[in-house]
Amino acid sequence: MTRMPSNENAMTLTAAQLDAYLARIGVERPSSLDLHSLSKLHRAHLMTFSWEALDAFMGWPSSVIPASAFAKMVKGRRGGWCYEMNGLFGAALDALGFRVTRLCGGVDREKLGDIAIGNHLTLRVDLDRAYLAEVGVADAIIEPVPLAVGPISQRGFDFSIMPTEDGWLRFNNHAHGIARSFDFRADHSDEAAMAATQGWLMGDPGSPFTNALAVLRHTADGYVALQNDRLRTVTPNGVSERRITSADHLADMFEIVFDLDVPRPGDIWDKIQAIGRDKAA
Repeated sequence: MTRMPSNENAMTLTAAQLDAYLARIGVERPSSLDLHSLSKLHRAHLMTFSWEALDAFMGWPSSVIPASAFAKMVKGRRGGWCYEMNGLFGAALDALGFRVTRLCGGVDREKLGDIAIGNHLTLRVDLDRAYLAEVGVADAIIEPVPLAVGPISQRGFDFSIMPTEDGWLRFNNHAHGIARSFDFRADHSDEAAMAATQGWLMGDPGSPFTNALAVLRHTADGYVALQNDRLRTVTPNGVSERRITSADHLADMFEIVFDLDVPRPGDIWDKIQAIGRDKAA
């Protein structure tokens, strides 16, 4: 298996950028490139960065290029969605010397069909065997798993990787997961498809991300998920929910719960309220 393709979307990080990334996630440069080190980095990334699609929701600029994710997430205090979360993580792993391949996947392909291919970036990392490294789903695995068919259990949540009838692999999320599944192939990379789909997801009125706010963050025993004005706390034992009641309340949630420095939270609240009025009309 080759290293990540040599194009701008699959860039590695400079030595200074890598040092800044490791400092941001609170991990020292690993002394060996093994599963233990990969797992430590994977978990630290997810415990540091929130998954968020605020740029698509608000019409703010975004890019699939890891350099943009670095500026936003490491130099700034923001999170990112799959292209950014997995993109930055893959670039950091590559800079450390891991053998990484960016894979083009499709969230909800089981329902949407092949039009979904390109709406997700995931990562293959080759060590003693191939592993799926996945920090871009937001509410799924917290550590890498063997890239092999079978059940997966982490922190009391049950997942699986199963074959599809047409030769793809399907990662099935846990019962409470927002994204039910994503399909991928262990050797399928398509940067053009991901760039095109990212553009559609960012700007098309039919995109699920332009019409709903979504922010998620892993916790010690599960995760928290903000969907418009509802904040869910999910653990293996169940789900609790509360309402966000004002712009100030929303700004507090960004800061305290999600550790995000979000510009103009009042504008975000106004759009959430407008969406609510449109649905009620």
